[in-house]
Amino acid sequence: MTALPGETPGTAGTDTPEAAEAPVATDAEASAHAEVPEAAEASDAAEAGAEAAGDGPAGAGGTAEAAETAGTAEETAEAGGTGQADEAADAGEAGQAGAAADAGASGGGQQAGEVAGEAGAGEAPVAAALSEAQAELAAQRELRQKIAKRKAEKDGPVAAGTKLSGTAADLLAAVRAVESGEKAGAEFFDSPAPPPAPRRAAPAPAGQPPRPAPAPAAPVDRTASPEATEAVRAVLAEGGAPEALARPATGTLGEQAAELLRADPWQLLAVPGVRPEQADGFARALLGAACGPDDGHRTAALVGWLLERAALQGHTALDAEAVRAALAERAVSDPEEAVRDAVEEGVALVFQEGADPTESEAAEEREQEGGEAADAPEPVQVLLGLDRYALAEESLADGLARLMNACEKGADWTEAAAAASSPSAAELIRTAATAGLVAHSGGEAARAEPAALIAAARGLGLRALGAAHSEDGRRRLAEAVGAPEAAVTLAGLLSGAEGPGRDEDGALALDLLVVLDAPQLDVEGAAVLVEALADGARLVLSGDPGVLGSAGAGRVFADVLAARACPQVVSRTPDPGPIGELVSGIGIGELTQVEAPGKEVVIVPVRDAGEAVHRTVQLVADSVPRAFSIPAADTQVITVGHGGAAGTRVLNEALKQRLNPGPGRFGGFDPGDRVIHVPAPGRVVPGVVRSADAEGLHLECGGVPVVVPQERVESAVRHGWALSAHQAAGMRWPAAVVVLPGDAAAGLSRPWVYTAFGRGERHLSVVHGVDQALPHAVAQVPAQERTTRLRPLLEAVPTSDAAS
Repeated sequence: MTALPGETPGTAGTDTPEAAEAPVATDAEASAHAEVPEAAEASDAAEAGAEAAGDGPAGAGGTAEAAETAGTAEETAEAGGTGQADEAADAGEAGQAGAAADAGASGGGQQAGEVAGEAGAGEAPVAAALSEAQAELAAQRELRQKIAKRKAEKDGPVAAGTKLSGTAADLLAAVRAVESGEKAGAEFFDSPAPPPAPRRAAPAPAGQPPRPAPAPAAPVDRTASPEATEAVRAVLAEGGAPEALARPATGTLGEQAAELLRADPWQLLAVPGVRPEQADGFARALLGAACGPDDGHRTAALVGWLLERAALQGHTALDAEAVRAALAERAVSDPEEAVRDAVEEGVALVFQEGADPTESEAAEEREQEGGEAADAPEPVQVLLGLDRYALAEESLADGLARLMNACEKGADWTEAAAAASSPSAAELIRTAATAGLVAHSGGEAARAEPAALIAAARGLGLRALGAAHSEDGRRRLAEAVGAPEAAVTLAGLLSGAEGPGRDEDGALALDLLVVLDAPQLDVEGAAVLVEALADGARLVLSGDPGVLGSAGAGRVFADVLAARACPQVVSRTPDPGPIGELVSGIGIGELTQVEAPGKEVVIVPVRDAGEAVHRTVQLVADSVPRAFSIPAADTQVITVGHGGAAGTRVLNEALKQRLNPGPGRFGGFDPGDRVIHVPAPGRVVPGVVRSADAEGLHLECGGVPVVVPQERVESAVRHGWALSAHQAAGMRWPAAVVVLPGDAAAGLSRPWVYTAFGRGERHLSVVHGVDQALPHAVAQVPAQERTTRLRPLLEAVPTSDAAS
């Protein structure tokens, strides 16, 4: 591997690596919470004094600074799109400001306690002046009043549902109004009913082109009312939090967000980007000394926050011991009780993975009675998870079992398999002919095998379709199949914008669906997809198990492979050329030097991050176009993270100045800017800016015009000359420039290197400044394990279609 013409090799960079963000179980910055004073149990006047003191400047001042940082972190996390792990690490700096805010807010709480104590002491002389007889008469009057009140309550209706809030309270009120005849049931339907599932379009007559796919339905406007947002803004201001959180808080908590935040300030933790330190300061500013580190609202919110944060790292569940350890590090005195309360409140679900405790006890009893010695039982792991991911995994496991057990052999695929272009393609065709679920794994060259399967199935008259993760993958699949209508994007298929539509039962009108880039499937998306397939349909999950996993929670493809609940086909087609040889070696943990006579692989050593940025711009703008006739628009820069001296932000700014300079008059963008559009978390759509007007920012994404509303531009559009490897997964470009500055060493792993180095089709340049950290990552840093439940659920599925 040599340098490009005109490049001057330097020495490897020796920058000090930055520490990676600590895992959930060890991330603790809340020791100051233990100093929060408890509220004194005094008179009503004392409690009023405490609340007044809690709203004073001492409590709110520190909170304002922390909450302002929270707003910045929220914007950072929301804007990250599919680079969720990298953006979350950037937002972690907000914890420093949060710790400072704790100190300021704690002072306010102490003042509140002092006021409460003084108010309680002031009532002592009044109580002492009462005689014993007067006290006895007063006690009797109070007792009679309580008895009369209880009798009145028994005679009246039972006030059920008084503890409900939010949507549940609204529904209860609506039911009672309809039952009493006050209102008609139709009055409560203030939004139109959801549209019916799209039906499959009738096939076009012979000799005529198929009708175009229907346009996607307009998204439902879920923006909260201005009144609700204004009410939340007032509560945030009272608690010293920035008003910028009003809109995301209302969107997350609903129309009753103001009431929820006032009653339970820790509900603010549900807003993306807000950290516990900031929510603690906000709570103390609203509640004063009435709150403490063991407040039930606080501990429940912390459990939910830990599980949500784990989902951003790919976990669908967490070990209960890890959750308890994280709570203890955040000043919760009884983590066991806090977890138990969170489960009882429905914040989290609890699962036991491993041996059944009752079976272990029975085996021990048999052994004590003189029977055979029992084998040592497997350790039982207690997991906590959010209901949305638990339900998704269980639904997905049931759906996959349904497909495996409902498949019928159907047409004879023998001739189609014999005509396949490769032995691996023939094996895949034969396997799909007899199985409802098939797992197919292989590299970039192996993508031709699912294409051969789709073509063979369509030749047999079956409704066969391939779905790719990106528009680039869809285009390449369509070219391989030779039929543009046979390839769609997964998002377009599920939305109804692409594909054959639905049948009369609401299922996708398909006999065979091949999903490429299967490692990018998260558990919720996979559950929706499988649920949309009819009984008897075949599903083939195809992908490269060596690439980075999905942006969302779960590891669907890896769990399906590990469970071995369905037939598996491993491609024997190697990736060609020097890049293919290099990437194949990385996949087995070896970073080898490959022969590149055409300079397909080039190493460019750098000393520091500044030089890395300079050489990257030089490669994209000059060296690669001159040496390989690949224009800058077809060269993709890939780096480890979004922050840092050579992250995507810095690289995009430098590349814009060189390739498309301009004032950024359209919200930081100019016509001709290369961008990525993030319509939803986990989806990245490359595009180019064309114009902007009052309607929004006009993009061209893969030849399709896209308009991003003004209010969404800041969070959904980023410059796209440089991407993270997570964002680049599922796409390829003629040339790729991978940037490895010295401070990126801690973020490297084998899947990261495997993914980044495989994005170039004809050329790969590596701007190398991490010295021995690169071979170390390839050889010794495997993929980060994700805690999921799908594998044991699949292993328990009874099926006759076992993998060989």
